[in-house]
Amino acid sequence: MTITRQSESAHARTRLETDAAALGLRRVEIPTALGTVVARVGVAASPVATVLLHGAAGSWTTWTPLLRAAAGSGDPTRNIVALDLPGWGESQFPSDGIDIERFSEAIREAVTRLGYERWVVVGHSLGGAMALDLAARFSDQTESVFLVSPSGPAVFDAVRRPVRGGFGLPGFTGMLLAMRILSGLGDASAPLLRALDRGGLLRLLSAPLFAPPRRIDPSVVHSLADEIRPRSFIAASRAAAAYDESSWRGIRCPVRSVRGARDVFVGPNDGAGLAALIEDFDERVLPDAGHFAAVEQPAEVARLLRAIL
Repeated sequence: MTITRQSESAHARTRLETDAAALGLRRVEIPTALGTVVARVGVAASPVATVLLHGAAGSWTTWTPLLRAAAGSGDPTRNIVALDLPGWGESQFPSDGIDIERFSEAIREAVTRLGYERWVVVGHSLGGAMALDLAARFSDQTESVFLVSPSGPAVFDAVRRPVRGGFGLPGFTGMLLAMRILSGLGDASAPLLRALDRGGLLRLLSAPLFAPPRRIDPSVVHSLADEIRPRSFIAASRAAAAYDESSWRGIRCPVRSVRGARDVFVGPNDGAGLAALIEDFDERVLPDAGHFAAVEQPAEVARLLRAIL
């Protein structure tokens, strides 16, 4: 099949980078109360970190199209701390399971161990909910929050009330059911996902996440095969069901959010729900993006991020 120049360009924009050094980052292991957390960090040029928190089927590489786009604009993102959340990437699964409040404490511990006093926190999907908890829990140290397709009211409703919530967010409910099936397979789930990837079926199954999926570089789907961690996903959904998001009323810093118009994991009323909880909140909707807006439209998301940085 002949790939057009336009398609090649789109694939290059969305490609995930696995070489931290190519982006001017270095790999570090940070001891925390939850165990060792692995991060990719840049040179610390100020006491304010830019903390990047990926979603429930990702790792630090989720942010690499955004970081490339920012660097290509001549205004690179600085003071980067791109974490692998416990249970994903190279960070170990916590022995006591996943708990949002304890995750926030581990993130704070990791970032301060790197020498930072304050931070701007950027979160995608589950990482968005983590970013909001971090801002509510450590308000004096959080300067601002930037969300990309954050897990919000619709996801919380779906995990608490699967029948009713499933009608409002069928894409997420279907993913949660798939994770439960894969979790039941135990160690066999990982080779199954890699086999689906090699056969091209995983690209087809993951197509609803992107708009349009043909523009997505194969590296994104390969990453999903590695980072779909059923055990971690199920544990995170249970933590979300037990979480009290009314704590976000305590957020005092600016919160900016961007999502794709075709995001199957964000409810149409999520923006209004977040605005009702957060005093200084604003949402932008990108018409040609799905759940991975920072991968699908990295230059536009980088531009919006620069505004809050």
